[in-house]
Amino acid sequence: MSVERIFERLEELYAIGGETGANRPHPSPEEDAAHELAAGWLREAGLAVEVDDHGNLLGRSREREDVWVGSHLDTVPQGGKFDGALGVVAAIEAVEQAGCGSAVAFRGEEVGCIGSRALCRYEEVPSAFLELHIEQGPTLERAGVPLGVVTSIVGYVRGELVFEGRAGHAGTTPMRDREDALVEAAIEILRVRDAALEVEGAVATVGELDVEPGAGNVIPGRVRLSVDVRAPDSERLDDVIARVGLKPAHRAEPVAMSERCRAALNDEIASRGLQSVELPSGAGHDAGILAAAGVDAGMLFVRSLNGGVSHSPDELSSREDVAFAVDVLAGTLRRLASGSF
Repeated sequence: MSVERIFERLEELYAIGGETGANRPHPSPEEDAAHELAAGWLREAGLAVEVDDHGNLLGRSREREDVWVGSHLDTVPQGGKFDGALGVVAAIEAVEQAGCGSAVAFRGEEVGCIGSRALCRYEEVPSAFLELHIEQGPTLERAGVPLGVVTSIVGYVRGELVFEGRAGHAGTTPMRDREDALVEAAIEILRVRDAALEVEGAVATVGELDVEPGAGNVIPGRVRLSVDVRAPDSERLDDVIARVGLKPAHRAEPVAMSERCRAALNDEIASRGLQSVELPSGAGHDAGILAAAGVDAGMLFVRSLNGGVSHSPDELSSREDVAFAVDVLAGTLRRLASGSF
């Protein structure tokens, strides 16, 4: 395994698009170029390359090609160097090092896991799937450990709250006579924050705010705000929803990672005399889609530096941590392929 080659390939992917950060949205010529580049690397590793009807890229080895390792190559605008790309580049290295399994690059993860959803809906899925991803948070850095084994992909609900008031002149309407919808919305935003703080492991976000009429000299008469609530299990998700009083417009249930894959990852880390932690993922991943479809799926997080910043050009992980993660990934792939787990 060559960690220098891994970082060189990450740089090549990062350069596609030639703008600030990583810019390979789905669908785009930049995402296509990234897949073409990865296909060449798969061939260099001696793997048989396939592209399915949904654009997913697969490199199969001769041994236990039904055990897959991979991630995605699309990005958010001005994204980071490691998100998704590390999982694909590491998968190629791990399959080559292990001498078994298949490496996969899914399409459109950042816009709803389009490639992995299509695969699970229309194709025969693998017997097991592993995904390496940079942690999108500060847990591992704060714990002082290089790797974490993911227990579950959090569930989430999205909806909106609407507040009706009465529009009026900003200069002539007395303060005591106002029905300011934005003031009511501001109180609710604090309630959303407090509801998540009261439930361990939950988070809640108000990310959009529409104010009507939307003029600087008019008291807001109507306000709509979005609410995004996430939690590691359904009970905690329901708890926050009830505290907020939200009627979800969309809901995705939490998905547990396979006990088999978690045990294999933890044993592989322990065999090297090193410590790991178990933690949920607060973001969605292709591994969660496959797990929900009944595939034995596992995720390995590598420590994120710079405070765990994600979806940003400031995204960072060390060469030492990445090298360790790829070795663990390859070892776990061998364990799953051998049938010992």
